[in-house]
Amino acid sequence: MRSLRLEPALDERVRQAASVEGASVSEFLRRAAAERADRTLASRNSERLADVIGVVHGDRPQARRTGEALGDLLAERRAKR
Repeated sequence: MRSLRLEPALDERVRQAASVEGASVSEFLRRAAAERADRTLASRNSERLADVIGVVHGDRPQARRTGEALGDLLAERRAKR
């Protein structure tokens, strides 16, 4: 179980938002925390860089080996978590 303190202005915004959603403040905060945790955990470096990993193309084999090495390194780090 966690406890937290909110600034008065944020506390009021949270109360209003929970009311609009028809949820208790506790339920609203639980959902918000779960959504933020999921978003944060989903955006690890390998996933954030997925669209650029391996995009460098060239006529030199070093670029290919570098991309493979980076992929291997990220896979090792992911496996350690």
